[in-house]
Amino acid sequence: MTTQQPQRRAPKTGRFSNSVVKKTVMAVTGIIMILYLIAHMIGNLHAFGGADEFNEYSHWIRTIGEPAAPQGTVLWIIRLVLLASVVGHFWAAISLWRQARRARPVAYVTKKRVQQSFASRTVRWGGVILLLFVIWHILDLTFGAVNPAGTGTTPYERLVASFSNIPITLFYVLAMVLLGLHLRHGIFAATQTLGQTNKRRERAVNGIAYVIATLLTAGFLLVPLSIAFGLID
Repeated sequence: MTTQQPQRRAPKTGRFSNSVVKKTVMAVTGIIMILYLIAHMIGNLHAFGGADEFNEYSHWIRTIGEPAAPQGTVLWIIRLVLLASVVGHFWAAISLWRQARRARPVAYVTKKRVQQSFASRTVRWGGVILLLFVIWHILDLTFGAVNPAGTGTTPYERLVASFSNIPITLFYVLAMVLLGLHLRHGIFAATQTLGQTNKRRERAVNGIAYVIATLLTAGFLLVPLSIAFGLID
């Protein structure tokens, strides 16, 4: 006697279920967020110029585009583009993960981790922690809702008050380390998705990913650690 195995449902091949499209969405949205991170890191470094320079910079980013556009217009456009990028990035990541789970409903007895970096193995949970950090970060330094200095304070006062608090600083450091790991993996994966990586260029691309991730991580850690150690007050 023979028994027929139930046919496995074929994965959808529609426009928005295609894995190539989803990986492209992840790559493009990732690049947008990296460009924002570079600009944001450079802006943070104004803290070394003192309270007046940092507060002036914080005011300037709200007046970009004036007088052609009302105050805050360009800033809100940037925020909406970033929000769309974050939503698209997470949609693609979760969708690809679910697609992979459906393709392999029975987990491997032994998971092989050959040629897998720590960053690639933790990228999913690292992304979730980073999302939670971003929400907290906005409530802390943008709105002051959870900032030790409270609302109604200047951006510089909120910055110093936040990173004078050791638990907050440690949380920030952890988030930035996770960001670096996420970037290292993401930059390399994005170049593969967009067809910019081959065996001959793999080592160079991997090196570039390490350099960018390291510079951004170090750049973001300079200000909070300088405040924590009393170099900025």
